Amino acid sequence: MAASSSVDQQDGGTLGAWNPRLALLVAATFFMEFLDGTVLTTAIPSISTDFAIPAADVNVTMTAYLLTVAVGIPLSGWLAERFGARRVFCAAIAVFTLASLACAASQDLATLTLSRIAQGAGGAMMVPVGTLVVLRGTPKSDLLRATAFLVWPGLLAPVLAPLVGGALTTYLSWHWIFLVNIPLGVAAFIAALRLVPVAPGDPGRRLDWPGMVLTTLGVGALVAGLELASSHPDGPWAALSAAAGVAALAAAVLWMRRTPNPLFNLQVFRTRTFRAMATGGFVYRVTISSVPFLLPLMLQAGFGWSPLHAGVLVAAVFVGNIGIKPATTPLIRRFGFKAMLVFASLASAVTFALCAFLTPETPEALMFLLLVCSGAFRSIGFSAYASVQYADIPPAQLTSANTVSATLVQLGTGSGIAVAALLIRSFETVPPLSQDPAGPFRGAFMAMAILMLASTADSILLPRHAGAAVAEGSRKQPRPGEPAAVQPAPAEPGVTRPAPGPREAPLPRPPAGGRAPQR
Repeated sequence: MAASSSVDQQDGGTLGAWNPRLALLVAATFFMEFLDGTVLTTAIPSISTDFAIPAADVNVTMTAYLLTVAVGIPLSGWLAERFGARRVFCAAIAVFTLASLACAASQDLATLTLSRIAQGAGGAMMVPVGTLVVLRGTPKSDLLRATAFLVWPGLLAPVLAPLVGGALTTYLSWHWIFLVNIPLGVAAFIAALRLVPVAPGDPGRRLDWPGMVLTTLGVGALVAGLELASSHPDGPWAALSAAAGVAALAAAVLWMRRTPNPLFNLQVFRTRTFRAMATGGFVYRVTISSVPFLLPLMLQAGFGWSPLHAGVLVAAVFVGNIGIKPATTPLIRRFGFKAMLVFASLASAVTFALCAFLTPETPEALMFLLLVCSGAFRSIGFSAYASVQYADIPPAQLTSANTVSATLVQLGTGSGIAVAALLIRSFETVPPLSQDPAGPFRGAFMAMAILMLASTADSILLPRHAGAAVAEGSRKQPRPGEPAAVQPAPAEPGVTRPAPGPREAPLPRPPAGGRAPQR
């Protein structure tokens, strides 16, 4: 795979020490971006009433936002290198905050849609550039702790979005879904100016225009196809759009393998631990992303529960996510990435299968326990994939790896909802599932459980000690208060000092009396 060695060379090194406050800041901005991707769903009826338009027309605002985020991510890596990650990250927060204010002030659908596009542009830069800022300052030994901060927004936002959106819309108005971003965005911008390290950009870094155009068209067509598949599955446009997206991405890969300065350094896929994120990790995200969509629908349409009743029970997934989070890093350090990835995917498949057997008569305490376990397993899997993908990536390829990962995450999340919607429609005509209101959802859960086993198989094929530099990194670090003589400091960040050679005898220790021996 031919790629220029100059790709990603700028800012290739790490700072040697990670900053928890910086990681928390980036995680907070992620939460705003992820939450705004789905929170508007609960406000659609109110917006349609205020604008005097059909509720179905409001969906264009959500599609515009998700599509802008997806097509903007591939460009974010080049922007960070060209202008500096700090400058781009701060600009992204400012654009997102101002666009949120414009959304709240919108008086018609056209203005709201344009404001959502601007908001998506800010979000497209916040996610990958913020991750890059954290990763560049984090040595391998602290990568697990750093990614633990970055994982929770993706876990919690889909679960909390219905509750947050419903509460704001019910007790205030739909405008507050966007207004709450204003003080958060201002605080994040001020904190970013103080916490994000200054890194100069590369004015000579040229943009790979053909690669950027092909990648943007491919990602955009795929996301549009996924949205059409879930909203208009009967027409041919979803398949045509997805096919066009795959063709454009294939052309982008062929182009970037031959050009000397590609948009992405595709050599990142030669690293097995990173490739695991693009294979089994992609399947894992697709199946996990389907749960916040499938479960509330089954409880409401299948069991006849109210939205509030269903939302309270779905919050059990949130409890599992939070409850297991302090233990995810120790578990990975104790058993390794391979064992925990196999366990997380296999256990998640079991919980999906058990969800297929739930009935309105099932005790709610048992349902709650099952969903708590499901949330815990998905938290372990997300944390493991988020860390192992960067375990063996050289610093010079970090920007490309981060941008490719962010793009695949966006596609995986959208694919989960689209696949779940297609499965529900497919099982609506399959007897005897079609005779049970919850039958199509049961079939979808079983199909997702089987699909999750593909992720398990991919994890089984990982090397036994995959990601050992990250999973075991902290064991090699000196303990707090330990004298430096016991653990010599490395000469460079991330590079351990070599042992004395055969002719380099160590200095003799002083005798018990305290006097140094004579040479």
